[in-house]
Amino acid sequence: MTKLSISLGQMHIKLGRVEDNLETAEGMIADAARRGSDLVLLPELWSTGYDLENAADYADQLGAGMFAQISQAASKHQIAVCGSILERRNGQVMNCATWHAPDGEILAVYRKIHLFRLFDEHKWLGEGETPVALDAPWGMTGLAICYDLRFPELFRRYAVADGAKLIVICAEWPAARVEHWRSLLIARAIENQCFVAATNACGETGGTTFGGHSMIIDPWGVVIAEADESAGLLSAQIDLAIVDQVRRTIPVFEDRRPDAYLAK
Repeated sequence: MTKLSISLGQMHIKLGRVEDNLETAEGMIADAARRGSDLVLLPELWSTGYDLENAADYADQLGAGMFAQISQAASKHQIAVCGSILERRNGQVMNCATWHAPDGEILAVYRKIHLFRLFDEHKWLGEGETPVALDAPWGMTGLAICYDLRFPELFRRYAVADGAKLIVICAEWPAARVEHWRSLLIARAIENQCFVAATNACGETGGTTFGGHSMIIDPWGVVIAEADESAGLLSAQIDLAIVDQVRRTIPVFEDRRPDAYLAK
């Protein structure tokens, strides 16, 4: 299997209104399944938004609470679901992206490595420690969350060490820097010669306006689907066989010089 249909659920998240946000997410999951998508990608902290002062009140143990709700939705609609919510783990609260298989099983758990100090994430959340790549039916797939996008080392790790052909990103990226979002997504796809699929939040939540422009980019850097600033579901089909073609055409990874990059 190399062809994959992806839906991006671009949400206007309601701050702290978990049940309302869950209803929206479940509607998008159902709609994506009706469209025949294999995967639906939800934004960062889609169930709560950046209500971090109350993060401990929302956080669930992995597999319980909101995690169980999404597993049930994935199973009901027979579709893979990935998105980030708050996890309670070892006395900390983590920004956690989980990958739910179409049978509801959680196959991958990625905890955000790079915390965004401008939103005070470091005051309320624990740091993730480990990159996570999933051996999906269509190929290796790396997981990232929002601010991770500014750290190309993580994406290079996914492409070179893990052989990722697709990297997915859940985000709440502000509208004020939406051009950074667009440029960095395209750069990550080009430099790693892989598909990048990224879902952003939109609208005003908690005093910040988020930028939308959820996107799917191919390994040449061509934007094959892009949303505007409004809420909705964006769907497209991709063929991951293109990744091998691009990597053979311009064998960038073979010409890397890691030995020359070390500080001296």
